[in-house]
Formats: sequence, structure tokens, C-alpha cells
Amino acid sequence: MDEVDCYMSRADQIFIAMCREILANGFSSQGERVRARWEDGEPAHTIKKFGIVNRYDLAQEFPILTLRPTNLKAAIDELLWIWQKKSNNIKDLSSHIWDSWADEEGSIGKAYGYQLAIRHHYPEGDFDQVDRVIYDLKNNPSSRRIMVNMYNHADLSEMHLYPCAYSMTFNVSGRTLNAILNQRSQDILVANNWNVCQYAILIHMLAQVCDLEAGELVHVIADAHIYDRHVPLVKELIEREAFPAPRLLINPAVKDFYAFRVEDFQLENYRHGEQITRIPVAV
Repeated sequence: MDEVDCYMSRADQIFIAMCREILANGFSSQGERVRARWEDGEPAHTIKKFGIVNRYDLAQEFPILTLRPTNLKAAIDELLWIWQKKSNNIKDLSSHIWDSWADEEGSIGKAYGYQLAIRHHYPEGDFDQVDRVIYDLKNNPSSRRIMVNMYNHADLSEMHLYPCAYSMTFNVSGRTLNAILNQRSQDILVANNWNVCQYAILIHMLAQVCDLEAGELVHVIADAHIYDRHVPLVKELIEREAFPAPRLLINPAVKDFYAFRVEDFQLENYRHGEQITRIPVAV
């Protein structure tokens, strides 16, 4: 690490390197038929890399970008909506990020929180997927079977959007909780650091309530892509000044996973560049 990098968060370094790799060596979908469209009806083409793997050491820093701000409060609200409320209705969500995929009643179908809430029978009793993770982290931390999966093929036809971040695999080494987030597809500019922050928070939450220490988040992205209309925005973003990582503060009094609230998480000394406004979003 050179002298300049010493003052840049590791999350920024990872993001910059990933974007440069996609832009320099990615595969362009130009000339192919693509599903996504821009608001004006034009096809939303991408430059992509297959099989990106990024590693974040949560014991060293909280991996939020400083190149531009990530709305951590809104990201946590969505995380709690899926993992804590186990909801599939946007009426339980404070933001409007899911409005495009909701029906008249607010439902997004049998997706995300709906899948986590399904109860299954085990020798130890009946659990949904989240409660089973918590049970095993507390009672059987050496297990190699601690995971959730939201990509349920039997219900895909009744989901308004197939899960993007679809599985988490947890692994305990000593007192350290590590996890792998698997994601089938990701819009790098819009969603990358949003998801990284969410699942870093999830690891911190589970570690705190299970008497463990947060360790490594490994983020595996099958199709990591930058949309054609995002390319100039990304090029400008990765040339910006970056800052040291902020410190994450979590209310230490919370010992119940279902008692966490958005207000229990704070960032100390979060310095960042200006937000990018009017990012076009392909649907």
C-alpha cells in the first residue's frame, strides 16, 4: 500500500479496482438482446465481469464508500425489512426503492422476506431460516450448514423480481463470525456499496446477539455490471478523493436480533465526496 492509500478506506480501494477491471476487461452486451430498458425505452446495455469476489475485514473497518455517500439508514431499513420483519410488502418499508415491483396491495410476491419467514421442521424444532441461523450460531457454531437461501425455484413464478442477493453462508472460526454473500447480478454504481453495507451490518448484528466478533464478509457477484449510461459517472467517481473509513457504533444494549432498530447504528467521522444525483435506473 503506498502513502496515498494509507488515507483511503479499504472499501474505496476495492471499489475502484473492481470498476477499473470491469471497464478495462469487461464484456459488452452491445449487439445482444437484453431484458432491461431505460425510461425512454432504449435497451440498457452493460459492461460486465463474471465472478467478482471482494473481501472485507469488518474487524478492521466498516466498508462504506467515502467517494460518495451511501445512505446507511435507508440501507439498514431495507435490511431489517427483509431479515427482521421478513416482509414482502412495501408498506412495511420506509423508502420507495421497491415501488416499481409492488402490486396494488404493496406486495412484491413470494420474494425476499417471504422466503426467510417460511418455517421448516428440524429435529430441534420448527424454525424459519433466520431463526435457524441464530439457533445454530448460539448452539452449534462449528456447523458447516449455517446458511439461508432465498432463491426458491418453486416460487420464482410468484416473485415480482427474482432475488439478486440470494444467499448467505455463515462460518465461525473460534469467536469470529465470517460470511459469504452470494449475488447473481449487481448494478455496480447503484447497488454495490448499498449491499456491502447491509450485509456487513447483518454480520455485526448476528455477532452481537450470538456473543461473537464480526470477521470477514466475502461478496461473490456472478454478473457484476456497469450500465452503458453509468460509464461516465463511474469514471468520474473513481478519480475522486477518498477518505479514511468511519467508525461504526452499535448500541451495545441490544442482545435480541429482533430488537435492533435503525437508530441503533451510527457512523462516527464519516467524511465523503458529493452524492451523484439523477442516476438513470434501468428496469
